[in-house]
Amino acid sequence: MRRHNLLLIFSVLGGLVLLFIIAPLAGMFLKGSGMAFSSTIHEKEVLESIRLTIVISLVTTSIFAVFGVPLAYLLARYTFPLKNLVLAIIDLPVVIPHTAAGIAILGFISRDTIPGRIASFIGIDFVGNPAGIGLAMAFVSVPFLVNAARDGFISVPVRLEKAALSLGAGHFTVFRTISLPLAWRSIMTGFVMMFARGLSEFGAVVIIAYHPMITPVLIYERFGTFGLKYAQPVAVLFVLVSLSFFVLLRFISSRKRNA
Repeated sequence: MRRHNLLLIFSVLGGLVLLFIIAPLAGMFLKGSGMAFSSTIHEKEVLESIRLTIVISLVTTSIFAVFGVPLAYLLARYTFPLKNLVLAIIDLPVVIPHTAAGIAILGFISRDTIPGRIASFIGIDFVGNPAGIGLAMAFVSVPFLVNAARDGFISVPVRLEKAALSLGAGHFTVFRTISLPLAWRSIMTGFVMMFARGLSEFGAVVIIAYHPMITPVLIYERFGTFGLKYAQPVAVLFVLVSLSFFVLLRFISSRKRNA
């Protein structure tokens, strides 16, 4: 088969995939009422839910990056017993149903468990709390950060680290000045993907905390209570806001990469 024909076939097949993604989103935007969308923009409940969703996801992603990036470095650079098991555990939240993930988290942080009692002792109740929402978001999204950061560290030549060590640099200095900067692109990609995945989480969150209501839960509630007409404007607004933050984070990571 000629290269031109192969390119044409692959372009058609790829175009169908893109159409499958774009068509439902385009339909959601085109079918929406302008007046309903304008009204939704000014609803305090909607704006508060969007703010809460973004803040929780961003804070959660930032906190877990502090723990996830060192773990990714260990997985990229060292071989140890049961390493494959650790890799499988990291990927597990991606493949299990998210409602099951929510039930698992709830069983771990409920008031009658040790973590729940410790949290209650210091004045925190994870159930029905933004902290619980953050844990639910992190559980289903942290694999994206760890795996992307791990791939980034794998791509860093080991000889550069060894050369720095041979010149007298400490291990942390090598990590901070060589490994981390060279893997930064992949780390930021993982950060953005974890943040975006946290924004969209519903199944695990709704088990932990129906209230305070993040936007995916609010969309579900409006659809179940009032129908598509009332849920659609909220969904459109949330998609636009999420896309804006996604593009912004991509822009920031690109600027840092080119600096």
